[in-house]
Parts: sequence; C-alpha cells; structure tokens
Amino acid sequence: MIQRPAEAFQQGVTVGDVQAIARAAFGRRTVVESAVELGGGMYNSVYRIQLGDAAEPVVLRVAPPAERQFTSEAHLMRNEYASVPWLAPIAGLMPRMLAADFTGTVIGRDWMIQSFLPGAPAPQRLSSFPKDTHPLFFRQLGEITAAVHAVVGPHFGPIAGPGHARWSEAIMASLQQIADDVEGCRLDAADLRRAADVARAGADRLDEVSVPQLLTGDLWTVNTLLAPTPVPAICGVLDLDRTWWGDPEADWTMRMARAKQDERLAFFDSYLQPEETEAVAWRRHVYEVRHLGALRLERHRLGSEAGVEDSYRAVAVELSALAP
Repeated sequence: MIQRPAEAFQQGVTVGDVQAIARAAFGRRTVVESAVELGGGMYNSVYRIQLGDAAEPVVLRVAPPAERQFTSEAHLMRNEYASVPWLAPIAGLMPRMLAADFTGTVIGRDWMIQSFLPGAPAPQRLSSFPKDTHPLFFRQLGEITAAVHAVVGPHFGPIAGPGHARWSEAIMASLQQIADDVEGCRLDAADLRRAADVARAGADRLDEVSVPQLLTGDLWTVNTLLAPTPVPAICGVLDLDRTWWGDPEADWTMRMARAKQDERLAFFDSYLQPEETEAVAWRRHVYEVRHLGALRLERHRLGSEAGVEDSYRAVAVELSALAP
C-alpha cells in the first residue's frame, strides 16, 4: 500500500478487502498472490492484482467512500460503467470490464476490476521521445477524441444521469452543484453563482447546441498509455469516468488542446474545429468557468491554497469576458 496521512482523501483498502473482492468477482476459491497499489491517480485507489490461476494481472479500482465524494463528482465509477457501451469506437484501446459491485455489500465502497493494459503512462514516457515526434502523439489524441465526440446520446448531462432535455439545463445544474460543493468546503462560491446566472440569461446561446454528443470528460496525457515504439504511439486509454453528453467544446480535452501554442496544436490536424462564431466563443467562457470551479474543488482537496486562490482570479477573467 501507498502510505498516506489519515486525513488524505485517498485511502487504501486492507488485504482482507482485496481478498473479499477477488472472491466475490471470481469465486470463493480464488487466491490472490499479490496486490500492489499504483500511484498516479488522485481519486480512486488502484491496485495491480495477480491471481493464482491467471497468466496476466488485473486492475482493481476502488472508489472513495460515498460520504467523502463531492455532489458534483458523486458515483463517478458508476458513470464510467454506464459509459462503456457508448465508448465502443475506442474499445480496442480501453481495458475490458471484468467485474463491478455498487451494492456496498463486500467492502462498503464501489469497486470494479478491469483487464490490465500494457504500456507506459504518457506523462512518464512522452518526454523520452525526440521533441519533433510529439505532434504525432497529439494527432492521435485528436483522432481518439473525434471518434468519441461522433457518438450521439439520448440526453444532456452525465451518462448515468440525471439527464436534461436542454444543454443550458445541464450546464446550469453542473455549475450549481460545483458551487454547492465549494460552499460545503467553506469557500466563497459567489463567482460561480454569478456564472450560473449568466448561463441562465444566455440559455438561448447554450441551446444552439441541440445534439448531445459524447464527451470524454477528462481525456488528456494522464489518461493514455504509450507503446514501446520508436515514435509515440497511444496503445491505451484509461479512466474515462467523467463522461457526459453535451457540446464537444465543453470537453476538458478541447480546453487542454488549446491551452498552449506548442506541439499540442497538432491535435487539430486530426480534429476538425468548429466555425468560430461569437456564440461559440461565449460558450467557451462559460465552460472555462465550469472547469475552473472543478479545479478549485480538486485543489482544495489536495490542500493547495495557492491553487484555490488562483482559481478566483481566473474565474474573474472569464466573467469579465462574459459581461454584456
């Protein structure tokens, strides 16, 4: 296990928990030879499990206790589980779902077991390639994102629900949930409330988005694995638990692709950007406030006071751009 302070958000499970999960998933005679907790993620607790009768390891992911989850991040693992059939266009890059339990009867927390994907995490491996090959990585990321965004869904909002008939309703609900969570942390959420009011007043512009498309929610370098090849080649995509239905421009991936004027712009060699209009630009400012609100919560959870303060300055910039 990774040793963490008692007050840390991420808390591991016991040896007995791992054994109970393995037996619930694969039968009471299942033998767990080893379980190694993996770092890198900041939400679920993740383990590489070697079973006695298996040639390949499997991956166990355990959600935080329900009472420790923010409302705006509630049951992300269940949302990921519901997303699997919709992610069929990139199924060849994703781990297979082997077992899951959301009843709380085994260890009192949600968990899932997936196949183990070989490959090196992109944040560790990408820098080892020559700089002039990095655009290849981002071009592949653009292809993957385009394949996901091409999927059309039944409602706006999280895959597992609640669903909304209009995009404006989904955005306002999300902003309000994040604001509630921020206030629950005893932080000021007035700027996020103001953004929700602006979104409500501009509902017509938001509702120009009339087709709910599948959004990855969180796809970037940290969610990808690279193959042992001479140039960057994505061989795996992981942890798409924040998927939702909406405007592709609201996806975290699009925000990150535009964050710097560097090799990441190769993303748009394979991903067709929308026509730039005043309404598109306006909506991006609304989406950025939502991203910044979620980041404020994450930084608070990680104990980054400076990061929390930065979020207020950044939201102020976006609100000034939204002012009539």
